[in-house]
Amino acid sequence: MRAIGALILSVAIVVALTVAPSRAAEDQPAGQNEANVPPMAPPPVSTVPVTPKDAAPPPSVTIIGASEAHGVLGRDVRSAAGEDMGRIVDVIVDRTGHVRAAAIDFGGFLGVGSRKIVVDWNALRFGKIANKKDSITLELTKAQVAAAPEYKEDTPIVVLGASGSLQPLQAIQ
Repeated sequence: MRAIGALILSVAIVVALTVAPSRAAEDQPAGQNEANVPPMAPPPVSTVPVTPKDAAPPPSVTIIGASEAHGVLGRDVRSAAGEDMGRIVDVIVDRTGHVRAAAIDFGGFLGVGSRKIVVDWNALRFGKIANKKDSITLELTKAQVAAAPEYKEDTPIVVLGASGSLQPLQAIQ
Protein backbone atom coordinates (compact mmCIF):
# COMPACT_ATOMS: atom_id res chain seq x y z
CA MET A 1 0.00 0.00 0.00
CA ARG A 2 2.87 2.37 0.79
CA ALA A 3 4.50 1.56 -2.54
CA ILE A 4 1.33 2.58 -4.36
CA GLY A 5 1.19 5.81 -2.35
CA ALA A 6 4.82 6.56 -3.21
CA LEU A 7 4.17 5.88 -6.90
CA ILE A 8 1.16 8.22 -6.89
CA LEU A 9 3.27 10.90 -5.17
CA SER A 10 6.05 10.62 -7.77
CA VAL A 11 3.52 10.86 -10.64
CA ALA A 12 1.96 13.94 -9.01
CA ILE A 13 5.40 15.60 -8.79
CA VAL A 14 6.11 14.88 -12.46
CA VAL A 15 2.71 16.32 -13.47
CA ALA A 16 3.29 19.41 -11.32
CA LEU A 17 6.70 20.01 -12.88
CA THR A 18 5.39 19.71 -16.43
CA VAL A 19 2.33 21.90 -15.84
CA ALA A 20 4.21 24.61 -13.90
CA PRO A 21 6.14 26.06 -16.92
CA SER A 22 3.00 26.47 -19.02
CA ARG A 23 1.21 28.30 -16.21
CA ALA A 24 4.24 30.55 -15.74
CA ALA A 25 3.98 31.52 -19.42
CA GLU A 26 0.32 32.44 -18.92
CA ASP A 27 1.24 34.75 -16.02
CA GLN A 28 3.79 36.75 -18.13
CA PRO A 29 2.87 40.28 -19.28
CA ALA A 30 1.19 40.45 -22.69
CA GLY A 31 4.15 42.26 -24.28
CA GLN A 32 6.55 39.33 -23.96
CA ASN A 33 6.81 36.81 -26.71
CA GLU A 34 6.49 33.12 -25.71
CA ALA A 35 9.10 32.27 -28.34
CA ASN A 36 11.76 33.94 -26.18
CA VAL A 37 11.15 31.39 -23.42
CA PRO A 38 12.92 28.11 -24.09
CA PRO A 39 10.58 25.13 -23.71
CA MET A 40 11.31 22.96 -20.69
CA ALA A 41 11.54 19.25 -21.31
CA PRO A 42 9.68 17.21 -18.71
CA PRO A 43 11.94 15.18 -16.42
CA PRO A 44 12.11 11.49 -17.20
CA VAL A 45 9.54 9.38 -15.38
CA SER A 46 11.17 7.00 -12.94
CA THR A 47 10.21 3.37 -13.35
CA VAL A 48 11.44 2.55 -9.84
CA PRO A 49 8.84 3.41 -7.20
CA VAL A 50 10.14 5.64 -4.47
CA THR A 51 9.56 4.22 -0.99
CA PRO A 52 10.02 5.96 2.33
CA LYS A 53 13.02 4.89 4.39
CA ASP A 54 10.78 3.52 7.13
CA ALA A 55 8.71 1.34 4.78
CA ALA A 56 8.00 -2.11 6.17
CA PRO A 57 9.26 -5.11 4.24
CA PRO A 58 6.56 -7.06 2.41
CA PRO A 59 4.75 -9.56 4.65
CA SER A 60 5.36 -13.27 4.35
CA VAL A 61 2.54 -15.32 2.89
CA THR A 62 1.52 -18.83 3.90
CA ILE A 63 -1.17 -20.74 2.06
CA ILE A 64 -3.17 -23.26 4.07
CA GLY A 65 -5.30 -25.69 2.11
CA ALA A 66 -9.07 -25.49 2.65
CA SER A 67 -9.14 -29.00 4.10
CA GLU A 68 -6.12 -28.49 6.39
CA ALA A 69 -7.36 -25.89 8.91
CA HIS A 70 -10.66 -24.53 10.18
CA GLY A 71 -11.92 -22.00 12.69
CA VAL A 72 -13.11 -23.30 16.04
CA LEU A 73 -15.11 -20.45 17.55
CA GLY A 74 -18.76 -21.42 17.82
CA ARG A 75 -18.03 -25.11 17.21
CA ASP A 76 -19.96 -27.70 19.20
CA VAL A 77 -18.00 -29.67 21.78
CA ARG A 78 -18.93 -33.22 22.74
CA SER A 79 -17.52 -35.66 25.26
CA ALA A 80 -15.99 -38.95 24.11
CA ALA A 81 -19.34 -40.54 25.06
CA GLY A 82 -21.18 -38.14 22.73
CA GLU A 83 -22.58 -35.86 25.47
CA ASP A 84 -23.22 -32.22 24.52
CA MET A 85 -20.60 -30.11 26.33
CA GLY A 86 -21.45 -26.70 24.80
CA ARG A 87 -19.69 -24.46 22.28
CA ILE A 88 -16.23 -22.90 22.09
CA VAL A 89 -16.71 -19.18 22.74
CA ASP A 90 -13.13 -18.02 23.31
CA VAL A 91 -9.51 -19.11 22.94
CA ILE A 92 -7.12 -18.29 25.79
CA VAL A 93 -3.50 -17.46 24.95
CA ASP A 94 -0.57 -16.66 27.22
CA ARG A 95 1.67 -13.60 26.94
CA THR A 96 3.82 -15.26 24.30
CA GLY A 97 0.79 -15.96 22.10
CA HIS A 98 0.70 -19.72 22.68
CA VAL A 99 -2.80 -21.20 22.88
CA ARG A 100 -3.36 -22.51 26.39
CA ALA A 101 -7.08 -23.21 26.69
CA ALA A 102 -10.57 -22.80 25.29
CA ALA A 103 -13.58 -21.27 27.01
CA ILE A 104 -16.71 -23.37 26.51
CA ASP A 105 -20.24 -22.08 27.02
CA PHE A 106 -21.43 -25.06 29.08
CA GLY A 107 -24.85 -26.12 30.34
CA GLY A 108 -28.11 -24.27 30.34
CA PHE A 109 -30.95 -24.47 27.87
CA LEU A 110 -31.07 -22.22 24.80
CA GLY A 111 -28.37 -20.00 26.30
CA VAL A 112 -30.17 -19.54 29.64
CA GLY A 113 -28.30 -20.76 32.71
CA SER A 114 -25.09 -21.52 30.85
CA ARG A 115 -21.67 -20.62 32.18
CA LYS A 116 -18.17 -20.45 30.74
CA ILE A 117 -15.75 -23.20 31.68
CA VAL A 118 -12.09 -23.15 30.61
CA VAL A 119 -10.56 -26.41 29.44
CA ASP A 120 -6.96 -27.21 28.57
CA TRP A 121 -6.33 -26.95 24.82
CA ASN A 122 -4.63 -30.37 24.92
CA ALA A 123 -7.87 -31.95 26.18
CA LEU A 124 -9.59 -31.09 22.87
CA ARG A 125 -9.50 -33.40 19.85
CA PHE A 126 -10.04 -31.92 16.39
CA GLY A 127 -10.36 -35.16 14.39
CA LYS A 128 -13.03 -34.30 11.84
CA ILE A 129 -13.91 -30.60 11.62
CA ALA A 130 -14.04 -30.06 7.85
CA ASN A 131 -17.73 -29.17 8.06
CA LYS A 132 -19.11 -26.44 10.37
CA LYS A 133 -21.51 -29.06 11.76
CA ASP A 134 -18.67 -31.33 12.88
CA SER A 135 -17.99 -31.21 16.60
CA ILE A 136 -14.80 -31.15 18.62
CA THR A 137 -14.25 -33.89 21.20
CA LEU A 138 -13.34 -33.06 24.81
CA GLU A 139 -11.54 -35.72 26.86
CA LEU A 140 -13.57 -34.94 29.96
CA THR A 141 -16.95 -36.15 31.19
CA LYS A 142 -19.98 -33.95 31.58
CA ALA A 143 -19.79 -34.44 35.37
CA GLN A 144 -16.14 -33.26 35.45
CA VAL A 145 -16.95 -30.12 33.48
CA ALA A 146 -20.08 -29.42 35.54
CA ALA A 147 -17.94 -29.43 38.73
CA ALA A 148 -15.45 -26.88 37.32
CA PRO A 149 -15.55 -23.24 38.49
CA GLU A 150 -16.95 -20.62 36.14
CA TYR A 151 -14.60 -18.47 34.05
CA LYS A 152 -14.87 -14.73 34.61
CA GLU A 153 -12.71 -12.16 32.84
CA ASP A 154 -10.03 -10.31 34.85
CA THR A 155 -9.89 -13.04 37.49
CA PRO A 156 -7.44 -15.95 37.76
CA ILE A 157 -8.35 -18.64 35.24
CA VAL A 158 -8.94 -22.18 36.46
CA VAL A 159 -8.16 -24.49 33.55
CA LEU A 160 -9.65 -27.96 33.62
CA GLY A 161 -7.24 -30.48 32.08
CA ALA A 162 -7.79 -34.09 31.08
CA SER A 163 -4.49 -35.35 32.46
CA GLY A 164 -3.95 -32.84 35.25
CA SER A 165 -0.52 -31.97 33.85
CA LEU A 166 -1.19 -28.34 32.93
CA GLN A 167 1.44 -26.12 34.48
CA PRO A 168 0.60 -22.62 35.76
CA LEU A 169 1.97 -19.63 33.93
CA GLN A 170 5.20 -18.26 35.35
CA ALA A 171 5.17 -14.55 36.17
CA ILE A 172 6.93 -12.57 33.43
CA GLN A 173 8.84 -9.63 34.75
